[in-house]
Parts: sequence; structure tokens; C-alpha cells
Amino acid sequence: MAEKNLDKKENDNKHNECARNRRENEKQEIRLNKYLSENGICSRREADRLIEEGKVVVDEKTAGLGDRIKAGQKVEVRGKTVKEMDKAILIAFNKPKGIVCTTSKKDKNNIIDYINYPERIIYVGRLDKNSEGLLLLTNDGELANAVMKAGNFHEKEYVVTVDKPITGEFIRAMGNGVPILDTITRRCKVEQINSRRFKIVITQGLNRQIRRMCEYLGYRVLHLKRIRIMNIQLGDLQAGKYRNLTEEETDILRKQIKK
Repeated sequence: MAEKNLDKKENDNKHNECARNRRENEKQEIRLNKYLSENGICSRREADRLIEEGKVVVDEKTAGLGDRIKAGQKVEVRGKTVKEMDKAILIAFNKPKGIVCTTSKKDKNNIIDYINYPERIIYVGRLDKNSEGLLLLTNDGELANAVMKAGNFHEKEYVVTVDKPITGEFIRAMGNGVPILDTITRRCKVEQINSRRFKIVITQGLNRQIRRMCEYLGYRVLHLKRIRIMNIQLGDLQAGKYRNLTEEETDILRKQIKK
């Protein structure tokens, strides 16, 4: 009887050890669609579609939905090997007035020192010193370039206050395009909020574009705040604070960039 009990105890110990090992292995593994998303290939939903279409290969074998992979495995998408990058960082920051979009340490108000993020990040686009609001920062240079590229027509939305009452003519002129910097600005959406405040959605990033547009039409900008970049909203994020983008925001952002 005692011998049977010892055998049972030994079997139980082996079973528990196997279960522990299995859990450890699962911790080290990652779902394939998440792996592709984190390495900037596509959104998870798009990754699932590629897997279903047989366009994803892991260690020379066609991958299946729900597959998990471990470090060191070779992953290919449409015949190209996926290169692992550092974990993607994407944060939304509410830039206060007076902070400068520069990496130069010579400027004591440079944005990098102000945020003091523990890892190397770059800002996506810029806001001039006297403007405030939403700014994206990331360690993904490819993503940053795609967001900033004017040819991609990505929307950026601002709330602007000017120094005198707004007229219908002003709203129409801003929306139809204004000659600045040896070009005419693209047509854009402009909506009056009150007598001296309006919203504007632009798809360019010309130097001090909105300020120059207003100046051309005889107005001076008193306050300029960016409230949206593509699908990312500033919301109630406090000035001087930052937050990580949600998984949903990141997936939508990458999908829009891919388009």
C-alpha cells in the first residue's frame, strides 16, 4: 500500500512539473498576430487575414490562425523575413506652450528633456513653441515618417483663437486655400465655433501653416491647440502629461498608415 502511495505521489509530482513547464513555455511564447503587429508589419486583424491566406511562414512551415511563436523562430510574410525591433513605443503627449520640439540640449525647454522618457523616442511632426496640444512620440522611425509625410494626407485638427471677429469670408478663404510659402495650401475643413474661435482640419504640415494663413487674411493667432492627429484624440489629457496609446488606437493608426 505504501509503495502504491509513493508511486502516486511521484506521478503527481511529475504531472505538476510538466504543468509548470508548460506554463513557463506559454509565458515565453507570443501569438503570431501580436508578433507581427508589434514589429510594425500590420494590425492584428490584418495579420489574421494574411495567415488565413497562407502568406505567413514560420520556420519554413505555413502558419495557422492562433499559432504561437518563441524567440529565435524565423517568420516570413509574403516571402520577406520579419525583423524584430525593440518593443514599439507610442505615446500621446499634451505639449504645453513654451516647450520646443527639438532634441538639442542647448535649448533648456527641449521636449525630450521635459518628458524625460526612460527610452529613446522621437517626436512625430512638430508644434511651434507658442502652440500647444497633441504630439505623438515613438521609437518607430518608419511610423513617424509615414505619419508626417504630407503625401499621405493624414488629418490633423486644431482649435484656433484669433484677435478679432471671424467673418464668413475668412472661413471660406481658409477652407479654399491661402497662398503662403510659395504655394497655395490645400483645401481643408474649417468650422466656426464662436466669434473669434474656429476648428480647422489640415492634411499638410507647412512651417507655422495656420498662423501664416491667418496672417495673410489679416488675423493674428492668439491661441492654437492641436486636438487630434488622425484617429488619436487629445481628450482630457492634462498639459505636460503623456499616456501610452491603447492597442485599439495603435492598430487603427497602423491600418491608416498602411492605406
